[in-house]
Amino acid sequence: MDFSKVKLVVTDMDGTLLNSKSEVSNRFFKVYEQLKKHNIKFIAASGRQYFSIVDRFEEIKHEITIVAENGAFAMHGDEELFTSELPTEYISNCINTLRALDNVYIVLCGKNAAYIETKDEQFITIFKNYYSEYRLVDDITKITNDTFFKIAAYHFDCSETHIYPAVKHLENKMQVIVSGEHWLDISHNNANKGFALNLLQQKFGITKEETMVFGDYNNDLKMLALADFSYAMENAHPNVKTIAKFSTKSNDEQGVEIILEQLINSRK
Repeated sequence: MDFSKVKLVVTDMDGTLLNSKSEVSNRFFKVYEQLKKHNIKFIAASGRQYFSIVDRFEEIKHEITIVAENGAFAMHGDEELFTSELPTEYISNCINTLRALDNVYIVLCGKNAAYIETKDEQFITIFKNYYSEYRLVDDITKITNDTFFKIAAYHFDCSETHIYPAVKHLENKMQVIVSGEHWLDISHNNANKGFALNLLQQKFGITKEETMVFGDYNNDLKMLALADFSYAMENAHPNVKTIAKFSTKSNDEQGVEIILEQLINSRK
């Protein structure tokens, strides 16, 4: 494999760079230092909240670019790069549609915090893994003093089966993405990882031929299409394996780190 053109590495978090315990490995941080020495830029792109991503990159948070909320919000260090807000007039309608479903938990994702109205402890335990800053409120439709990026919905069984059919009709106005086995996201049409990556490629002057991307789920499809070096994790959704040009080991086998080490070794 000729990695000589690669100038940018982009990776999803859950199911990709993070292991099943939601951890970034020490192996990655060692590889990152080598990427930096070779002037290869790094972007973490996730459906997670910005604060939750930063928590996992505390020691390098001022050096890297973070794309949060599935592409709705991006920061480089302390510099805000762009936002794609969810139109206010759509929020109540979406939430009421989701409320009508059985066993669906709703998160209103804002710039300052994520808002939930359930008191279900089992869900809150899972939710806190993805959202470091959050508020428990009586009615999420009454929150107004924030900028909203998306509505996330969770089902303990399967989001694709139990949530997506009920909100599919919203796709003509908004972006509806099955972002994980249990999660579905509703956001502005521009709030996707592909749109975000395209903006960042333009900002950095980096082409598709110079980009390497790793992903595992449907919310990664559009950004994988923007990289000549696109990798599906072994644990990836079948759609991702179809789109990606290459594959690597699972997130628990440090599949991202394996390829990045090959990238670094090719530069020596």
